[in-house]
This record gives sequence, structure tokens and C-alpha cells, in this order.
Amino acid sequence: MDFDFFSARRPAPIATEAMIATSHPLATAAGLKILTAGGNAVDAAIAAVAVQCVVDPLMTGIGGDCFALYAPKGGKVTALNGSGRAPAAATVAALQAAGLSDEIPQTSPHAVTVPGAISAWCALHEAHGSLPLEQLFASAIHYAEDGYPVTPRVAMDWAGAASLVAQDPHASALFLPGGAAPKVGQRHAQPLLGARLREIAEKGAAGFYEGDTAASMVAHLRSLGGLHTEEDFHAGKDAAIWVDPISTPYGGHDVVECPPNGQGLAALLILRILSKFDMGDGLSEADRIHLHAEATKLAYHHRDALIADPADCPGVVDQLLSDEVVDALAARIDMTRALPPALWDEPEHRDTIYLCVVDGDGNALSFINSIFHGFGSTRLDPNTGVLFHSRGASFRLIDGHPNAIAPMKRPMHTIIPGMLCKDGAAVMPFGVMGGQYQAAGHAAFLSGVLDLGQSLQEAMDAPRSFAFGGELQIEPGVSQEARDSLEARGHKLSLQSSPIGGSQAIRITPETGFLTSGSDTRKDGCALGY
Repeated sequence: MDFDFFSARRPAPIATEAMIATSHPLATAAGLKILTAGGNAVDAAIAAVAVQCVVDPLMTGIGGDCFALYAPKGGKVTALNGSGRAPAAATVAALQAAGLSDEIPQTSPHAVTVPGAISAWCALHEAHGSLPLEQLFASAIHYAEDGYPVTPRVAMDWAGAASLVAQDPHASALFLPGGAAPKVGQRHAQPLLGARLREIAEKGAAGFYEGDTAASMVAHLRSLGGLHTEEDFHAGKDAAIWVDPISTPYGGHDVVECPPNGQGLAALLILRILSKFDMGDGLSEADRIHLHAEATKLAYHHRDALIADPADCPGVVDQLLSDEVVDALAARIDMTRALPPALWDEPEHRDTIYLCVVDGDGNALSFINSIFHGFGSTRLDPNTGVLFHSRGASFRLIDGHPNAIAPMKRPMHTIIPGMLCKDGAAVMPFGVMGGQYQAAGHAAFLSGVLDLGQSLQEAMDAPRSFAFGGELQIEPGVSQEARDSLEARGHKLSLQSSPIGGSQAIRITPETGFLTSGSDTRKDGCALGY
């Protein structure tokens, strides 16, 4: 029997000491186990994401990238950029010579930048972890080597990606046992991934970026036509860097995001545009969706034209969040009709897991790990069991574009963790999964919580919409009245058969110290605390 992800509802748990929320129950359980064993928020997050790399392989993996926001109790939020870089030989000319012209395909070896996730995990653990990696990886290694049950949403997404996975013989052998995607409740194992986790637990980041493992990954990528070298992977060990986050005020709070090369700036720009309108409960359903759609189109248009590796887009944060730009963009929104987006100064331009943790000491972590598309690039090294992400597909093959591929450059990223702060202190780590949807999802979720006073679970359960690619995607819960009104304004509606995104959040109530969570019913996960 198929599970109805649109109509499912769950109560929001409340805890007094610590809490973790993830999109997979085994990941949540692993994180909670670490918290009850005396681990902190970072320990729990690493344990949980390691499990999810095993049990939700189409959404995340050690061959992907990672971003995080960390807030010690009462302290300043810091951001960790764990995105990898392009090979040193990667240039627009080199890829064009390899036969590419307009874009980098998902399954191309050129879509594989040096993975940054393990660099980020190790950097985060070194800075703030308290328990050994061997203990943190124990649950993930167990599931990888002994097997795990496939859950409903994972099974649905897995089946949807099966035809693409089948094109790579090594990925097919691992992820399509018997020639088909596993069914709900079927056992699946990844013993080579377990071996990689053991190696990383023993050697740290060097266990991934150096030695036989790195040599094997490079050899496999080069056999596919990639430009990677062992030196590129050696440099990847130190890819993760701590940076200052960016923020904007909204609804009496400060919304904190990671800076470019992530699209957190797009989320802040949407919120800045929406702040010019009354987003309270006086709006009709259609007006609310319309405003969100128009603000999203404007923000994403600027994202695609201007956001890139920070070295290639200096000053873009201050520029796009300035009153001058925001006022100009907000003035372009017509409540009676949908309009094509345009850059503010008119120059001519041509899949993921999220988790959050609050520990017993009040430290908060917002954490996201991704391989981009479902099963990433679908390219799997048969000797190491590493499935490579496809984040390099975000690069442009346009000379002079801020996000044009170049040696050792980071691509524009869609994955973004979020943190809500009040009076200088973190009060809610939150995040939204769903590839391109994430920036729009951050804005919609926060508007529900801050403008409408919804609980975390209510804001997550609300029907979603997403203006992207020339259409307005809507979930079935959007009323017929709203649909008619939106079509009359010129929106091209696309009713979605699969849920749009997923989300997790934990809210800290300073008055009581209690923790309240929301965990999206569109995913298999849950929030647990004590």
C-alpha cells in the first residue's frame, strides 16, 4: 500500500534537555543514542549524517558536499563551508574541447568536484566534537555492513531514479539488486561504504583524500574522462573552511545563512522582498502564493546570474540586500499578474538531507549534506564504494560568468542550512531539503512561523508552491479557488505528484528552556528528544 505523504500528520515532540530532527528514523535514533551517551550536538549530527549516507543513498553520501551553521549557547553563529573544488585542470575551454557546450550533464565526470563532506565532518569534529569518530560511526558501519530496511519515501525516490542508475554498471550492481530498486522493508547493505567509514574513523580526512582510496577514486574518474588528479584530492582534505555567516532581519528575528557560494543569499533576498508587504493572516491563499512566487522568481534570477565562488562575486551580499535593490525589486511585483523576472540594474545575461540538533548544553547545529541530484552523478567507484555527487553540474560554461567553471573553484550551491536568532542568540536551527526549492522553502517556512504564528509542524505541513523553470509547481492541498485565481494572473500551474521538499527544525524557548520540533511528513524522518 502506498503511503500518502501529502495528508500524513504527526504531533510535534517537546523535550527538556536535548533534541535531534532528521529526515530518516534510523539517523534520528543514531543521533539520539549519541546525545544520551554524553555526546554534544556536533557528535550527534555526525553520527546521524553517517547513518543517512548509508540508509538514504540517493540523497546523500560521503562523496558529496556539506554546509553547517554552529551556535554555542548564547554565542555567535559560525558557518562552515564544506563544498569541494573543481579539478586544477578544469576550465571552460577544457570542457568545451571534451565536447560539452551549454551545460555539464548530471552523469558527466566533469560534474564531480572533489567531495567536501568528509573534510567538513572532520573540521567540525576537530573544532567542537567530544567523542571519537569510531563511536560516532558505529551505527552507520553496522547498517552498511549488516544491512538496513528501506523506508517508504526512500523506496519511492529510489524507484524514480532507477532508470538513470541503470546506466552505470557499478551503481546498478549496488543499488539495483536483482535489476530493480529495493521495495519498502527490503534489506540493503553497502559493505564497502562501511569499510570507508572505518578508514575515516582511523585516519581522519586523510583516510578519504589520500592513500589507496583517493588513488582509486581518481583512477575511476579519469577512466570516465575526468580531469581529476591525486593532488586535487590531497588538497581536498583541507577544503572545508570556517566563514562568517550572512543575515537579514525578518519578523523581529535575525535569519542567518551561509554566504556564497551557497544560495542562502537568495533566501535572504526573498525574505527582504516579502518584508515590503503585509504577510499577515489578512492575505488570501492566492495572494500569499503569488507574492512568494514573484519574490522567488526575482531572487533566483539574481542567484543564477550573480552568485558563485565568493572570490568571483565580491560585494554581491551587500548589493543584493541593500534597500536600493530590495525596493526596486519589490516595486516590480504586480499583485494582479505574473511577470518575468529581471535583474535590478538590467544588464544582459543569458537532492539532499538536512538535520538539526540542540544538545543538553544549549549548543545548536544546523547541518546539510548532499550529492545534489538523486544518486548524484550515478558514478560509483567499484573499488571503494564511493558514489560521487553531481555538484559540478551547477557550473556555467560561459566565459566571464561569475559561476563559470575554473581551476580549484567552488560551484554555486543549492544546499543551505538556516538558523533563526533573537537578541543575538540562536533560537531555531532549521532547514529545507529539495534541491532548487531550498531558498524558497526557507522563506515560506519562516513566513508561516513568524507572519502567521504557526507551529513548526503546521508551517511544514502547509501545502507548498514553487515558482521555478517557467511554471508554478503546487501541491494538491492548494485550494481550487486559489488555483483559479493564480491561473487568472498568468501563472502556469503544475500539480505535483510527489511532495515538494522536506524540512526539519528545533525551536528553543528561552523562557522555559524547552525544545519543540517539527519534522516534515513528506519524509520518513522524525524528531526525538529527552
